[in-house]
Amino acid sequence: MVIRRLKTYTSESGNVYEYYFVGKRPALPDEALGPATEFIFDVRFSSQPTLALSIFLREEIIERWQSQNGRNLLEPEQYALAKMKLFQAFDETENLGEAGRKLTLQAEELEYFLLELGIG
Repeated sequence: MVIRRLKTYTSESGNVYEYYFVGKRPALPDEALGPATEFIFDVRFSSQPTLALSIFLREEIIERWQSQNGRNLLEPEQYALAKMKLFQAFDETENLGEAGRKLTLQAEELEYFLLELGIG
């Protein structure tokens, strides 16, 4: 039995989100955002039903960063990037359910988030 740790995040607007990490997997072959690693979170806000939200880290962006920096991004670092993208969505998206349940980390966000995390 898997016990998931429910976490909370208070967004810049003051909204409080509850979320937990479901898991990660390679993006499905028919996924337009692939090839990528898909990080899946279950998210709930207020009295809204829980929704599954996927964060995609595209392989080409990760590989480009690794080539430029001469080292691999470790799995915990990739997870941290996915969480930063999730938090950005909490801060900047008024209604996650309507905005879409698939988010992709962009190259410029990767650099910004890594600086925020002190990784480089």
